[in-house]
Amino acid sequence: MKNTSISRHSKMLQNLYTGLRTEKRRLWNRDLPFDELLFDRAERAQSLGFGQGASIYQNSYVFGNVKVGKNTWIGPFTILDGSGGLTIGSFCSISAGVLIYSHDSVDWALSGGKASYTHASVSIGNCCYIGSHTVIAKGVRIGDHAIVGASSFVNKDVPPFTIVAGTPCRRIGRIRLNKKGTPKLIFDR
Repeated sequence: MKNTSISRHSKMLQNLYTGLRTEKRRLWNRDLPFDELLFDRAERAQSLGFGQGASIYQNSYVFGNVKVGKNTWIGPFTILDGSGGLTIGSFCSISAGVLIYSHDSVDWALSGGKASYTHASVSIGNCCYIGSHTVIAKGVRIGDHAIVGASSFVNKDVPPFTIVAGTPCRRIGRIRLNKKGTPKLIFDR
């Protein structure tokens, strides 16, 4: 009797998965894991109190006090650690695999648990692009209209209108907006 029930439920889930997958492929030309097909990224962002039009993948982790502005996209496999406070502005793109930490356990580990974790807030301004697999350390401030290149380690502040990349990151260029607001990337030589 039990196996029949499990079998029936498995078949129902398979049919649901197939239907959702077919719909997403038709609408968006993408194939996603079942949980991403089942749940809405915008609804999750709204439930977290993020700004209007923001979205966050189901497989992203959110801890502590995290504030996100409107129309910001949080990609898959990200960690948003707000245990020390985290603010991300509007119109930002936080790419896949980005890890943002507002704490570390270095002192705790080195002291054999005698020292506490260290916390410091992180803020990312408006209109920023954070490249995939970037790690942002506690206490960092990233200014408006900044770009952080993929696979960077950000352990110091990034001024507005600046392009940084590397491990640790360093300035590699700047951004200029024309009168229409279209960006021009100017790389250092």
